[in-house]
Amino acid sequence: MMAAAGCQSGGVSNVLGLGGGETQKQPVVAPEGKVLASELLAYCPRIIVKEDEGIMNRYAKGGDGDPAKLAYQVSISDSTRSCNRQTGMLAMEVALAGRVVPGPAVTPGTITLPIRVMIVQGGGEVLYNQVFNQQVSVGSQAQQFVFKESSIVVPIPADKTLQLFAGFDQGPKKKKPDNEEAF
Repeated sequence: MMAAAGCQSGGVSNVLGLGGGETQKQPVVAPEGKVLASELLAYCPRIIVKEDEGIMNRYAKGGDGDPAKLAYQVSISDSTRSCNRQTGMLAMEVALAGRVVPGPAVTPGTITLPIRVMIVQGGGEVLYNQVFNQQVSVGSQAQQFVFKESSIVVPIPADKTLQLFAGFDQGPKKKKPDNEEAF
């Protein structure tokens, strides 16, 4: 069986270190366009889209909260990511898909969707935080959009505590009036 295995490229004696002389560990590199099993099984944090950051409503001027003055509603319906490891760094590609649904007060044209991607480690240390402006045309029909960012690089974590957040950046949270009590 070992003789048959030795006929394959590289030879079993080199792989098992049974050949004569010194053996040097060579990094395992996947052929062009192929993925190694170790990469498939390696840690890549899942994308978290918080409920209040997965939908964004925009209203005509002065119409905040009035359904008759809704210009459009945008929602994220799907997300994916991929990770690669290179010299101690974790390179990530993040993609989001969603749709823009026009409202009664829509003004056809191009809108800008502020999409935030943030990576937090463990107890809250922010490793990456960026807002991207995604341009989308809006008209009288619903329109799909796809956002993709592939230049995200952070140090490879020692443990699996990275959290990858993505969603619409809706600005600072509105404060409740001082006279309003929380339940």
